[in-house]
Amino acid sequence: MNAVAENPYWMPFTANRDFNRRPRVIAGAAGHWYTTSDGTRLYDTFSGLWTSGLGHCHPKIVEAVQKQVATLDYCITFQVTNDKALALADRVTGMAPEGIDHCFFTNSGSESVDTALKIALGYHRARGEGHRSRLIGREKGYHGVNFGGMSVGGMVPNRKAFGTTLLPGVDHLRHTLDIGRNAFSRGLPEHGLELADDLERLCQLHDGSNIAAVIVEPVAGSAGVVPPPPGYLERLREICDRHGILLIFDEVIVAFGRLGHAFGAQRFKVTPDIITTAKGLTNGVIPMGAVLVRDEIYDAYMNGPEHMVELFHGYTYSGHAVAAAAGLATMDAYAEEGTFQQAQTLEPHFEDLLHSFAGHGKVIDVRNFGLMGAIELAARDGAPGARGLEVHKRCFWEENLVVRNGMDMLQFSPFLNSDPDEMERSFMTIRRVLDAID
Repeated sequence: MNAVAENPYWMPFTANRDFNRRPRVIAGAAGHWYTTSDGTRLYDTFSGLWTSGLGHCHPKIVEAVQKQVATLDYCITFQVTNDKALALADRVTGMAPEGIDHCFFTNSGSESVDTALKIALGYHRARGEGHRSRLIGREKGYHGVNFGGMSVGGMVPNRKAFGTTLLPGVDHLRHTLDIGRNAFSRGLPEHGLELADDLERLCQLHDGSNIAAVIVEPVAGSAGVVPPPPGYLERLREICDRHGILLIFDEVIVAFGRLGHAFGAQRFKVTPDIITTAKGLTNGVIPMGAVLVRDEIYDAYMNGPEHMVELFHGYTYSGHAVAAAAGLATMDAYAEEGTFQQAQTLEPHFEDLLHSFAGHGKVIDVRNFGLMGAIELAARDGAPGARGLEVHKRCFWEENLVVRNGMDMLQFSPFLNSDPDEMERSFMTIRRVLDAID
């Protein structure tokens, strides 16, 4: 039996055949470190998967989950709810930008995006504008892997195998990654504001009255950390307002401290109509997502007979009691430990560490904003992605370091409470590996 057949687990976003030649398996975690089954400790440079900003197995969250699962594990989620879901909705909307006072719980970022798209379409229908059915995403955007999220997303590998079955009536803005003009930018890149006018062009092409919503990540994450040019999000907001289009911020990655604030909308001082979240909502401990909406969107649904369901949408595990308990403990920890302020303090040091690679012969760009960063490597001739994967594997096996690679982009999402010395050592290690490979 070959190695592939010996492993029944078909892993997500993984080169499974390569992985099965020498599996990389984690058995434990604590703080900023993973542990393998043989006791080897590995430093985590990606805080889970953009998820675990407080560190792994945070005692407060562990205690909350243990207590909740012994008190109420699950209750029906339709026409009945649990106390923790109510409390978490109140807590999260209390942290949101003004006017965003309602919260719908999901189980993941992918589900949050599809929920947001459905809410946007239903909102227009409820107002007598059901003809607003067109959705606008952005090239290089990542909005999960459900069909709605893939349709508005702009990650080519995610789309190409399913291209014939994606949603119709979707267009895309051009992305803002411009290495030619913006290479090695510190923070927001100088050039590219004019790309926001793609939305006005699409409004002229389709008539803005036919467009339901525009969805963008305030900072594109999975594409390799692509911050917007100054004024870009403000311009999108202006165009949406002019044409009556809803603006959705996909904050699955950036919410809850990644940009030093509860929400990226607050960092950029641009308030969307809908915000999608997940990941940092529970520190990655229990799967959970949330969609936050402006009051007028919720109010538009609250019509007709009161005994009738207003939104025919939901999940068996929406507002799951154990997940909500984890979320409440996570919000408590953020507040008690000053986590968002810690992230702000770490940001300049993180930026300097990333940009120390600017002169490296194998590096073609460095990008950063908040505690998000990417080092883009030159691809090997005829083998795109091979150099990035080799860095990942060498760091794991030879340097006890977990580094996330997306093709030839090394991506970094440090803990919001990182130790600066640990960060420095991790980047010294990465430099050593880059120096050693072809």
